[in-house]
Amino acid sequence: LGHYDRRAEAYWEGTRDHDVSQNVAALLRHIEGSPPFAILDLGCGPGRDLTTFAQMGHHAVGLEGAARLAEMARRHSGCEVWRQDFLKLDLPPQRFDAVFANASLFHVPSQELPRVLRQLHTTLKSRGVLFSSNPRGRDEEGWSGERYGAYHDIETWRRHLSSLSRFAPRVPAVRT
Repeated sequence: LGHYDRRAEAYWEGTRDHDVSQNVAALLRHIEGSPPFAILDLGCGPGRDLTTFAQMGHHAVGLEGAARLAEMARRHSGCEVWRQDFLKLDLPPQRFDAVFANASLFHVPSQELPRVLRQLHTTLKSRGVLFSSNPRGRDEEGWSGERYGAYHDIETWRRHLSSLSRFAPRVPAVRT
């Protein structure tokens, strides 16, 4: 988290124009019911995607561990942002229609991932959707400078998600 706190402005400048519209669309098309939806943006960073969800009329809440990024997200989006570490989540049960984890869950060590996924499962409403987009990998993990990354292949992600039966039917093989 210190890495992101020290580089918050540079991170914002480097990512604010990234087009993740295909990820947003993929999430929204899998949510059942009528909008607006309650969406948790897990690892919301400076609030780019949080802002998008809010502008679309959804009830978006951000979750960010880095203090400076959390403050930027509040400022940029006008949304509620919870400052929490992924390894110490404190989430309300059955609050969200969806969790949007865009390039965030790969920071969770493999041995902690099942517990974190269970916590995300618990915060979803019945038939809720978890969207997770992560860098491709070959089941390698470790530190690269100050950042931790767990780079799983698609089959490993499927195994992790299928351990939560509610997610299992909704694990499409999407490669981008």
